[in-house]
Order: sequence, then structure tokens, then C-alpha cells
Amino acid sequence: MYKLLIVEDDFIIAKGLQKHFEKYHYDVQYIEDFEHVLDDFLEFQPDLVLLDIHLPFFDGYYWCQEIRKISQVPIVFISSANENMNIVLAMNMGGDDFINKPFDLQVVQAKLQAILRRTYSFSKDFHLLTYQDVHLDILAGKITYQQKELILTKNELKILEYLFEHAEVIVSRIDLMNHLWDDHQFIDDNTLSVNMNRLRKKLEDIGLHDFIHTKKGLGYLLCLKTI
Repeated sequence: MYKLLIVEDDFIIAKGLQKHFEKYHYDVQYIEDFEHVLDDFLEFQPDLVLLDIHLPFFDGYYWCQEIRKISQVPIVFISSANENMNIVLAMNMGGDDFINKPFDLQVVQAKLQAILRRTYSFSKDFHLLTYQDVHLDILAGKITYQQKELILTKNELKILEYLFEHAEVIVSRIDLMNHLWDDHQFIDDNTLSVNMNRLRKKLEDIGLHDFIHTKKGLGYLLCLKTI
């Protein structure tokens, strides 16, 4: 279970983030005492910090520097102050990414999942990706839905891994081919279609009908439909 610390003084945004990520089995805590953020950080020991720039007492840049003195935990800034200078400053202070407000929760989740997997690649817990009620286990090479599981081939796993990491975002065929094959110029475009069609048929066996939805002329998108 991922531990997520939210440092955001807008209570509605903080609660919205907490509600969303707890639905996906994250352990979430948000800061209420903005004068002692580091104390809560040390007590909670999060795996990732979501950090706003404009905060009471001290700004997000200050707390990022304080955290960096004692930890290399991933820090993702979330802010409406999205001018280039603010983004550059956030990265120079030790931030790992910057998400503009207003944001889409599924896009935030996809970004955080990718960062967590890169950071904790040697930990089994961080090889579990979730989209709604569907769970992808990278290490075991399987996908699970409603207590039914499917063992995946190497290419099937890579396709789903990329789509899970970009949940709610349309993934182009070119991007997917680049992820599957280092040099796709020697790969027939039909090869991806063959892999995709086989995967879709197998997913139907565990109740995932049209789970990988085609956006004509654009690419692919995860879509869970209940029947």
C-alpha cells in the first residue's frame, strides 16, 4: 500500500485527493498543522508527497528543501502558480514533477503511479497498478478482476502496463509501439493490431469487455464497462 502525504491548504482539494486515492487503496494523510509539516512527515513516513506552493507560514519551496535534507522521497508540486519560473524553481528545490491546477484526478494518479514505480522498482508492492477495480501485477505478470485472473504474455503485460500508467489518457499507437519495441520502424503496424486483438479476447474471458477502447484516429484508452 502506497503512503501519500498531501500538503495542501485548500481543504476541499485535500479531501478530494484523499477520497480519490483511498478508493484505490492508498494510505493517505493530509496536513492540518502547516507550521509543523516536517513533524508530520517524519511521523507518517510517506512514499510520496503532494506539495502546494502557496501555504500558511512557510511556502512549498521551503518544505521541499527541509524534506530534502533528510529524505529522497518523491515530491510532486501541485499549484495554480504554473508560470515557467515557478516550475523551474520547484524542480531546482528538489521536486520530481509539477502538476498544474485545476487537474484531472486520473491524470494525477497516472503520474504518481509512474513515479512510484520508477522510485521503488525493487519493492514488490510498487509493482501493483490499479485502474478502478482492475489490478495489474507486474511481477506476477497477471491481471485480476472480480476474483478472476489472467496470466499475460510479455507483450500483453507491456501493453497493459503502459495503458495503466496513462489511465484516462489516450495513448497513441506510435507511443505504444515505442514502448513495446525499441525500433518500431521495422515492425509492421499490423503487429500491434494482432497483439491488441489477442489481448482483448483474453480479457473478455475474465469479464473485461472492451476494456481497451479504441479512439478512432487517436489511439487507445482504458474503459471499464459493467455488464
